[in-house]
Formats: sequence, C-alpha cells, structure tokens
Amino acid sequence: MARKNFSCSSTLFLVLLAVGSFFATYNLLTMAVHYKGANSLGLSNDPIVEMPDNMKRARGSKALFHVALTATDAPYSKWQCRIMYYWYKKTKDKAGSDMGKFTRILHSGEPDNLMEEIPTFVVDPLPSGLDRGYIVLNRPWAFVQWLERATIEEEYILMAEPDHIFVNPLPNLARGEFPAGYPFFYIKPADNEKIIRKYFPKENGPVTNVDPIGNSPVIIRKDLLEKIAPTWMNVSLRMKDDPETDKTFGWVLEMYAYAVASALHGVQHILRKDFMLQPPWDFETGNRFIIHYTYGCDYNMKGELTYGKIGEWRFDKRSHLRGPPPRNLPLPPPGVPESVVTLVKMVNEATANIPNWDTTE
Repeated sequence: MARKNFSCSSTLFLVLLAVGSFFATYNLLTMAVHYKGANSLGLSNDPIVEMPDNMKRARGSKALFHVALTATDAPYSKWQCRIMYYWYKKTKDKAGSDMGKFTRILHSGEPDNLMEEIPTFVVDPLPSGLDRGYIVLNRPWAFVQWLERATIEEEYILMAEPDHIFVNPLPNLARGEFPAGYPFFYIKPADNEKIIRKYFPKENGPVTNVDPIGNSPVIIRKDLLEKIAPTWMNVSLRMKDDPETDKTFGWVLEMYAYAVASALHGVQHILRKDFMLQPPWDFETGNRFIIHYTYGCDYNMKGELTYGKIGEWRFDKRSHLRGPPPRNLPLPPPGVPESVVTLVKMVNEATANIPNWDTTE
C-alpha cells in the first residue's frame, strides 16, 4: 500500500511499527455506574477540559470541516447513516455551523442502495480474516484509503459515526495543529501504562501525552490526519495481534490505537466535554453538539431507569439489527431525562421525512 511520509520523535520506531504490522495478523461493556457518577452533575462551567498553551484562532475566522463517517452495507449501519445524514442537512447551514461537505466512507468494497441518497466513497475492507471479527478495525484502513484517493476541499475533517445526531450547529472546535476530541471516561492510558508502553515507548514521553479519546468525535486538520491515519491502522493491527492488549482493551481497542497514534506524532487534542452527550447518562442536551446513542435507554412507566434490565419502555439501537426502527416510536414516560426524549423525537422526525424509510435494507 502507498505510504505517506511523516515525522515524529521516534522515526525508527514508527518505521518498525509500519513494517511489523503487516505481518500481524460493539458488545458494550457495562460501565454504567461509573459513567453515571462521573456525569450526574453535568458539564462544568468551562466545557473545555484541557486547552493546550499557545493556540488560538482569530475570532470571526471560519474554517469549514468535512463530515466523514465510516460505514458498512449492513441494514443496521444503513438506517443510522440515513438519520445522521438527515440531521446533518438540517443543521449544516444554521448560524454557528462550520460544517462543510459530507462523506459516508463505505468499507464494503461495493456500492450499495444509498449511493444516490448519501454522498458516499467506496473503499476496500481489510483482507478477509484480518479483523478477526472486530469490524471496527476497518475504520482506520478506510480513512487511509479515503485520504489518499478522494478530493477533500475542506482544511479540516470531523470523524463521526453513524449513531451520531447533530443536536446543535457544530462549529470548528479545533485550533490549528490542535484537534478537538471528546474525553471518554473509560479511555485511561495512565491506568494501562504497561500495555501502552508496548506501542508508545518511554523515549516518546510520558503516558499522559496519550489523550483519553477515540477517533470520534474528533475535528482535525486534514494534513495531520493524513500523517496519523497509517500509524493508527498499524497500531490497531498490532494491538489486535497481541493477546494481552486485545483482552484488556476489548471493544475500545481501536480507540486506544488512535490515541496512541496521535501521541506518536506529537499531536495533542483539546478535550471538549460539550462535544457530545450520551443518553441516558447525560440528562440534558443543553449546549452540546452531538447526541451519541450508543447506550440502551430502558425505563419503567414511572420514568425510572432500569439499566441492565429490559424496560417497559426502551430505545436501543441494537433492537434493530436487521432493519430500521418503525416510524413514530412511542415517546418515553413522564420523568425520563430530556436528553432521551429529545433523542426519540429527533429519530421520529428523521424517519417521518426520509423517503422509503421502511424499505431500508
């Protein structure tokens, strides 16, 4: 495959990383209690968790970002992409938005029936068996191909996911060479230093240089992502090939790989709590920008959360693996957080307005 030249503090390590990786050959974890405790108080007054020194963009400047997400041709992925694209179109031109064009990066290797509905760029999946059933490993490889082959007009890129909904107009949160990312409570490089050091040697700096992020949501300058993406892919493959790393990181392995790859290139992210909310643990949409509906929302008819137990009322994307949810889903009972109510209302609006919704395959 083609390579892009890149520099970092340890060139030899990265070369070995790139070569070695080619010889290497979402069950959701139950982290709800921790998440609830960490987020029950909501956002702090300052939504910026960490702002690197010496970085500012002039007020009033407008730097558009290209919205890009990776997807498969499975029905489960398709209906989420359709809802995501609907809300992109509704939000793109509102005041405060810096959104540019949109691309669904389809890593099935073949066009599908959404090509005319959603701007799509088809790339190849990893060779058969290389992902070992962990389909998310296709994400970095998809970005590598797209960045090499596509014409991308915008200077910045938002890496998004199918289960993202734009709840407020999203400005460019990045600042020059400092991308913006969302701090995930369960990405803990310092707590996993022994494993992180397999891929981020001591000569590259302290483990705290590895940000507590995944690749999404991230707004990043295109030239930075072009450098990081091949390393992200190679680190992902090496991590998956290492039994200790694979067992420890599980379904978030590829997220750790992006964080490590960024650090190897000396890239530090601005950590924005307001980038995203995740119902049911975040109770209000407020001024946040993206709803991420990765968690199931289960409640009894008193409006009480029954997480881990199927509720009398529920919304869970995994209930619709083989096809789209029906139109006009019932709203939650009284007492359920505003974020969950807003999520269901936004899903209902999208499905009511997307043509041929029930035929998504």
